[in-house]
Amino acid sequence: MKRRNQLEAEISQAVIRFEKEFMGRGPLETRTWILGDIVLVRLKKVLTPAEVRLAESADTQRGRYLVKQTRQELIEQGRPMLNAIIHDLLGVECVSLHTDISTRTGERIIVFTLERTPDCLPDLPEGARSG
Repeated sequence: MKRRNQLEAEISQAVIRFEKEFMGRGPLETRTWILGDIVLVRLKKVLTPAEVRLAESADTQRGRYLVKQTRQELIEQGRPMLNAIIHDLLGVECVSLHTDISTRTGERIIVFTLERTPDCLPDLPEGARSG
């Protein structure tokens, strides 16, 4: 059985791979938290240069809407892969996936709700970690 922080790091790496392979560009920074039966993934700077230009275009409201809608559709298409990532790493089925992206900051949040809290060991206290 793995420690919670190990699982969180593995989820972050798997989501980065998904973003690179499926969405075409990976985030600059990713962090994951397992909070009971919820997994929260925060990805920073995920927008492509073209999406940034579109979001900053003369009609910013329309540009931002288009970026959000496109990203939402892509994540819906990739949902089975994301659910499989979580299941493979945690051994727990996903009940639902929620996401939003900020066209201002390029930050995406993904929230997975699980059928139950995954089994894992607690993190070691800060001073007890090797390294």
